[in-house]
Amino acid sequence: MAIAAVFEIPGMTQDQYEQSADKVTGGRGPVTSSDDWPVPGLISHTAAPTPDGWLVVDVWESEEAFRRFGEIIVPILQELGVANAHPKIYPVHTVVTR
Repeated sequence: MAIAAVFEIPGMTQDQYEQSADKVTGGRGPVTSSDDWPVPGLISHTAAPTPDGWLVVDVWESEEAFRRFGEIIVPILQELGVANAHPKIYPVHTVVTR
């Protein structure tokens, strides 16, 4: 079952987000497609600034796929000094893509 992982991260900056994306792609720069992810299963990724930090909403094919990604992204965020990156997980009812 697909899941949505919603990160609302107070205090995270655009620079920290961009650095984390570069690390996720293995130093190839910004994320531009799901093929850039280090594990399979990403359906969509959206990131945006908020008044007090950063918002990331990912849709994954399964919670297991997201957990595999978590093993990679958590150490990256810790290295960058990003605190409070605890997502809320929701089962997805409908996914629409282009």
